[in-house]
Amino acid sequence: ARTTARYLGVSDVLERAVWPAEWPYSPNDFKRQDETDDRSFYSFERFCYHVDDRAVAALTRYYDDVFRGWSEPRVLDICSSHVSHFPDDCPRGESIALGMNKKELEANPQVDDYVVHDLNVDPTLPFDDDAFDVVTCAVSIDYLTKPKDVCVDIARVLKPGGAVFFALSNRCFPTKAIDLWLRTNDLEHVFMVGSFLHYSGKFKPP
Repeated sequence: ARTTARYLGVSDVLERAVWPAEWPYSPNDFKRQDETDDRSFYSFERFCYHVDDRAVAALTRYYDDVFRGWSEPRVLDICSSHVSHFPDDCPRGESIALGMNKKELEANPQVDDYVVHDLNVDPTLPFDDDAFDVVTCAVSIDYLTKPKDVCVDIARVLKPGGAVFFALSNRCFPTKAIDLWLRTNDLEHVFMVGSFLHYSGKFKPP
């Protein structure tokens, strides 16, 4: 009998996800090749895009679509830099960037304010409860050593009905990415990030 190969996409991974009853990861999964202070690694500016032009354009189009679910969403961009990839012509309320490099954040023209904060030292976001409609994180969740804790606090700062959007890439700084990320493939990354949200106990399935 002939079999037909079927493409497995992102939505398939999350729709068919079967989550283990307990948190399936060990502390070693979140170790990195370079465990030195992240402030040293991010102390010099990287004014570049970390994904190619097509990926940037696709992410901006996606944001343009989902942001329109709110009239003027207040947006927090975590693990941010000199660009947030937000659409220019989509109405937004106040937009805030949170990241590690002050000069990069200062140069971000798509946000109104910024906060320098290391989520690997303190996964608590320095904002009030119910402060944002949307939280974004572009190609950076692979650097978080406490991703479930960060997801729990994202839920705290989101308003009722708010949403978080993680954009993923197969590019990274390997010495600073968690070990689990380096040992898994693109679709497994989707499952992994979905699991962080699932085990936070704070989010509905997408």
